[in-house]
Amino acid sequence: MSFDAPHHVRHPGDPADRDFGEAPLQAREGPAPSPGPVLISGASGFLGSALVRSFTGAGFAVRALVRRESPRQNLSGTGAEVVEGDLNDAASLRAAVSGMRYLVHAAADYRLWTREPAALLRTNVEGTRAIMRAAAEGGVERIVYTSSVAVLKPSQAEPSDETATVEAHAAVGIYKRSKVLAEEAVRALADDGLPVVIANPSTPIGPRDIRPTPTGRIIVEAAAGRMPAYVDTGLNLVHVDDVAEGHLLALRHGRIGERYILGGENVALSDMLAEIARQLGRRPPRVKLPVGAVMPLAAAAEAMSRFTGKEPFVSFDALRMARQRMFFDDTKARRDLGYRSRPWQEAVGDALAWFRAAGMIA
Repeated sequence: MSFDAPHHVRHPGDPADRDFGEAPLQAREGPAPSPGPVLISGASGFLGSALVRSFTGAGFAVRALVRRESPRQNLSGTGAEVVEGDLNDAASLRAAVSGMRYLVHAAADYRLWTREPAALLRTNVEGTRAIMRAAAEGGVERIVYTSSVAVLKPSQAEPSDETATVEAHAAVGIYKRSKVLAEEAVRALADDGLPVVIANPSTPIGPRDIRPTPTGRIIVEAAAGRMPAYVDTGLNLVHVDDVAEGHLLALRHGRIGERYILGGENVALSDMLAEIARQLGRRPPRVKLPVGAVMPLAAAAEAMSRFTGKEPFVSFDALRMARQRMFFDDTKARRDLGYRSRPWQEAVGDALAWFRAAGMIA
């Protein structure tokens, strides 16, 4: 796979101090929503906890919806009201949305591999329908649904935008298929009058990646010197806190039923690994492997995972995704919402610092 095209989408005029300012008036539908009580689902996770911080910082009273078994350390000191619930428990969702003016639905199962694909589909698709129904019944005024660029079709010619929809049958892997089906359900509800705006984050990295995410695992493994080789692919990197700010802008200025890519810069995997090595004072991996050469490793990793239940570091679906550059264009969000993002190298640095403080890297 060639990377003859530029690795980054530049956005001239992006302010270095990330002063989002006001979005263009034509992007709004009436007055921007004022701060009020907001329910954030998936609030203890990587993106969810960033959302809690963004919304509390903007003056919103946040109710954080978490599962009973979820660790809570990411919510420490945020001042959010923590409530327990589950996307597969409709009664808990109705209780959670009670008295809420807004909803940000960020909860999802984002594993690229699982021994129980039906359970992942149920959480991401039926769970999304359930919390949307609860919000509608509870009179929630405005909703932001966290989708993903996984619902968009990558292009070899140029970065994809919001128009590049992929069909569910063509989505690579159970995770992408689940997100396509979930967004289809949300868009249908929007057509029926549900006041929902759709946010499509690209690949967030940064602090509080507690699980960690698939990209966070790459950062950890690379930082630990356990990635001697890489495949020739690329992805759109964005600081998780910028994605969270993008959700706030989507709530305030997004059009109902519209989707907005919340991205950063398009980066070759080799450049990302080189930046990790540079910040740690180490040598980057030099061996580039074709995707096909890594397939036997994926087979062994998945076979082991069927016994352990742990997600493999490399899977068939991940490699199938890696055959294409996952490059995206977030011009629409920048133009219509006033969205901005910091340099991807800063996001890498913040991720490394957090992983080191958490004891995940030396």
